[in-house]
Amino acid sequence: MHTAKRYVSRLTRQTLALVLAGGRGSRLHDLTKWRAKPAVPFGGKFRIIDFPLSNCINSGINQVGVLTQYKSHSLIRHIQRGWGFLRGELGDFVELLPAQQRIETSWYEGTADAVMQNLDIIRSHQPMYVLILAGDHVYKMDYGTMLAAHVEQEADVTVGCIEVPLEDASAFGVMSVDDQYRITEFDEKPASPRPMPGNPDRALASMGIYVFSTRVLFDELTRDHGLTDTSSHDFGKDIIPSMIRRLRVMAFPFRDPVNNRVAYWRDVGTIDALWQANLELIGVSPELNLYDPDWPIWTYQEQLPPAKFVFDDEQRRGMAVDSMVAGGCIVSGARVRHSLLFSQVRVHSYSTVADSVIFPDVEIGRNCDIRRAVIDRGCRIPAGTRIGCDPEADRKNYHVSPKGVVLVTPEMLNQDYPHGL
Repeated sequence: MHTAKRYVSRLTRQTLALVLAGGRGSRLHDLTKWRAKPAVPFGGKFRIIDFPLSNCINSGINQVGVLTQYKSHSLIRHIQRGWGFLRGELGDFVELLPAQQRIETSWYEGTADAVMQNLDIIRSHQPMYVLILAGDHVYKMDYGTMLAAHVEQEADVTVGCIEVPLEDASAFGVMSVDDQYRITEFDEKPASPRPMPGNPDRALASMGIYVFSTRVLFDELTRDHGLTDTSSHDFGKDIIPSMIRRLRVMAFPFRDPVNNRVAYWRDVGTIDALWQANLELIGVSPELNLYDPDWPIWTYQEQLPPAKFVFDDEQRRGMAVDSMVAGGCIVSGARVRHSLLFSQVRVHSYSTVADSVIFPDVEIGRNCDIRRAVIDRGCRIPAGTRIGCDPEADRKNYHVSPKGVVLVTPEMLNQDYPHGL
């Protein structure tokens, strides 16, 4: 994917990135009951927040603040363990910015308010540009190209955008642009989205990525902060729409740098989307290439033994086909098909796991049949359990998504959540 030139330059070195990682992620139901959405596991060994953080490091942006709020313990611990390798003496850091009531006596009340309450910290780093990122999307992107476009077009703010099918656009901020990609209108989650110019089937959707010239950001946040009765203090709902009328607001279409097609980007904010995006990785040539040495995804990695598959009898064969299996797993006389197993999963004899995403530290007992499921961290599935086989029975015991994916958490099994969720 990233054989094109990287834009590591003076621009990236003069940029402070702020990752907004305080969201509840309520559409993920019980997966975010005890963890923030950016801390949800993804891809066999990562968490969602590893993707925007890796994009920063790979883009040459080595000054990063992570704004946390909602049930952030596991997220904070993950960042402390996995993102402490930058050299502070060289001015590089990934810094945690929890809600501290620095300006008001309230917690963060919107995405813009979260940044506003950290203005003094931003000012202390003296960046020329501030890159604001959502912490809950999965994609690989060189932010240097967006920064370069921001400067070349003399923009006050540049909004990262991606083409989405018109029928899906109501879930996003949708923008209208002129032939220079200057934004003329911005509607947050409109009921009737406007199509792109010349393409009636697709819309330009905001990725939740903004490049601000620092002085403009300070002025706009201060202005919005004073609108206590009329603003929800959100970038998509308030800041960007109000700037369009007064300032130069540009769109930056996110495209693959090699083939110039619409690039891979996933909002994994529902059980169905999370399940599907994980299983897409199993394909022969998935759109998201985790094996790309030129654009590695960094994370905290436990020191674990290799995955092991034991027993080779006709009815008791440990095997995994069309699957990804992380370190520390033991598949003992069981069959795993088209599934993704995170670290330290144990699957016992005579069980079948198919079309499923199994989070870390799960133990699946003997004679189980698991299909089209997401099994949360630390679950102990009793012997003989059938999941994804009887929709009515599943609905009585677990959460079943609109597309029939079964979510199972320890609480649903009357078990304690594991430490380090």
